[in-house]
Amino acid sequence: MTSATSAYGPWGIVAGGSDGVGVAFAHGMASRGINVVLVARRVPVLEAAADDIRSRHGVEVRTVALDLSASGALSELEAATAGLEVGLLVYNAGADTRNVDFLDKDLGTHLELVHRNCTAVLEAAYRFGAPMVARGRGGMVLVTSGAAWAGGATLAAYGASKAFDLVLAESLWAEWRGKGVDVLGLVLGRTDTPSHRRTRAADGESYGGDLADPYDVAEEALAHLADGPTWIHGSPRPTGGSPFGALSRRDAVLAMSRGAAASREESESGAGR
Repeated sequence: MTSATSAYGPWGIVAGGSDGVGVAFAHGMASRGINVVLVARRVPVLEAAADDIRSRHGVEVRTVALDLSASGALSELEAATAGLEVGLLVYNAGADTRNVDFLDKDLGTHLELVHRNCTAVLEAAYRFGAPMVARGRGGMVLVTSGAAWAGGATLAAYGASKAFDLVLAESLWAEWRGKGVDVLGLVLGRTDTPSHRRTRAADGESYGGDLADPYDVAEEALAHLADGPTWIHGSPRPTGGSPFGALSRRDAVLAMSRGAAASREESESGAGR
C-alpha cells in the first residue's frame, strides 16, 4: 500500500476529470496507486482519458458521464460509486465559457453556473466528506480561482461562485483538520487548459502568455494537500492571503475590473484588424 492510499484510501474521484487540470489530477492520483473515478459530460473524451490512465499507471479507472449542473447529478454519482472507499475528492468542474457583462448572459446560464460551482460543490463535499470523517481519513481539493479574491466587471457570477468555493474549502478545513481529513482550496490563475483556450477564443483574445501547466498545478496541490486551508498556485507565498494585500475592497474591485477591461480592449482591437 502506498503512502497516498494509506493516508486517504484506495479510490479517488475527479469531478471535471476529462481534460486539463482534472485529468492531470487523475494522473497524479493514479501515479500514487489510487484508483480513479472520472466524472465529466463528454463520453468520448472521458473514455480516452480513462484508457490513457489505465495504460500508464495500471490502476482501475471508472467513468461516470454526468452533467454536474443538472439536478440530481451528485446523488447519481454517489450511487455510481457505492461500495467504493472514496478517500480523495477533487472538484474541478466549473469554468466559465465567456467573460461578458452580467446582463449579456441569460439568467438560465447564470443559474446553471451557480448550481455547478456552488450547490453541487457543497453537495459533493457533504456526500463524500461524511464517510471520510467517519473513517478518520481522507482528502478533498476544491479548485477555485483568483477571481474569488474580489468582485470584478464581467466576473459577477463566476467570481462570486469561486469565492463560495474558497470559503467552503477553508471552513471545511477548519472543521475537519482534527478528524483526519485534509481539505485544500486550490486557487488558480490562468492555466493552459482546453477550457481556458475556449474562453480566450470566445473572448477574441490571442492565445499565449504566461500560463501554468496543469500537471504542475496538480502535482503541487497533491504534494501540499496537508498544507491547507488554501494553496495559491504560482504565488511566492502560496499559503498567504489575497494578492491585493492592504488595498481597500473598492480598490481591489477596480483593479480586478481593469484586468477585464484590458482583455476586452484587446479583443475589440483584434476584431478590427
